[in-house]
Amino acid sequence: MQFDDAQVARLDALELAADDSRSELIRRAIDLYVEAVGEAVADARYAAAYQRAPEDLEEFAPLRTLAVRAWPEA
Repeated sequence: MQFDDAQVARLDALELAADDSRSELIRRAIDLYVEAVGEAVADARYAAAYQRAPEDLEEFAPLRTLAVRAWPEA
């Protein structure tokens, strides 16, 4: 993998500020990116599943009734 001069300069500036090696900064950046992409994929799957079968709030009506009985002042 090749970095351009501007990328290397930015990494070097971070390297000094963070007291970490260039390699460690790159490893952390990759970990953060992979985690963010994984979360985005999970969010997209959740949204697709929700579109296929949206929540039916009426199915929770009995639970609301029980809650009101248990905590009437709430």
